[in-house]
Amino acid sequence: MPRHFISLADHTEGELRSLIELARMIKANPPAFSTACAGRTMALIFQKPSLRTRMSFQAGIYQLGGQGVILGPKDIQLHRGESIADTAKVLSRYVDGIMARVYAHQDVLDLAESSDVPVINGLTDFNHPCQVLADLQTVQERFGYLRELKLAYVGDGNNMAHSLLHGCALMGMHVAIGHPAGYAPDPAVVARAQAFASSSGGSVLVTEDPAEAVDGADAVYTDVWASMGQEEERDQRIENFRGFQVDDALMKRARPGGIFLHCLPAHRGEEVAASVIDGPRSVVFDQAENRLHAQKAIMVKLMGSRR
Repeated sequence: MPRHFISLADHTEGELRSLIELARMIKANPPAFSTACAGRTMALIFQKPSLRTRMSFQAGIYQLGGQGVILGPKDIQLHRGESIADTAKVLSRYVDGIMARVYAHQDVLDLAESSDVPVINGLTDFNHPCQVLADLQTVQERFGYLRELKLAYVGDGNNMAHSLLHGCALMGMHVAIGHPAGYAPDPAVVARAQAFASSSGGSVLVTEDPAEAVDGADAVYTDVWASMGQEEERDQRIENFRGFQVDDALMKRARPGGIFLHCLPAHRGEEVAASVIDGPRSVVFDQAENRLHAQKAIMVKLMGSRR
């Protein structure tokens, strides 16, 4: 198990399966883990506001017997007044772990490089590994397994697409990304996912046709068209993403027992139809709950054995 949790691509299939199994055990019997991080303190850095990330980490560390200290933009200013390296070194003297939800992926890499304690990537502009670990847990709960399932992601080739490519390919799944022209995922991420898939028995498809991506899918996933920090692009993105809404017609291309996922928050009527996200195939609130259990598993693995 790596010392930090920065990208799913840093892990083996076995390590991810172990984390998912630990998350399942924690979810099934929370009291058994109520002292797993007793006496531990985690610094929770937020450049970006959050509902699920903040609540799942803050509640999670508390439920494991530790405590979290929130450091928002007004409490800590990365790059301004103090270097990231100095920030990491100082925090390492005070806490047992650091979670950072930031804009630039390099900030998390720099924190990890200078930190003496585990660093967890709570989200960057490049990837979102905590979310996808919870997503994989959610899909496994529904089907009982992951290998050979097909997950289709429709929308921007963004941080979510990157982590889904890494995570699904590592787990032997068939992952398809359907994106508008000009919004493809990073080619380097796609290439690495293809390498993972060649070893795991999965496959990778990247297409500008959402119907092709969703055909035969066991799970259909989408995300907002304009993420935080892209507000000025919103109107243009809405125009460019026309035809990429996950609606009832698109969901019919998935398998009859296929499920719908969304990392939330959702914009009904844009990237997803209300009839889909609020319909019987939606598991979005199971996903949201599993952020708590999956992140508790990460904290137990990285911090639970520290003395």
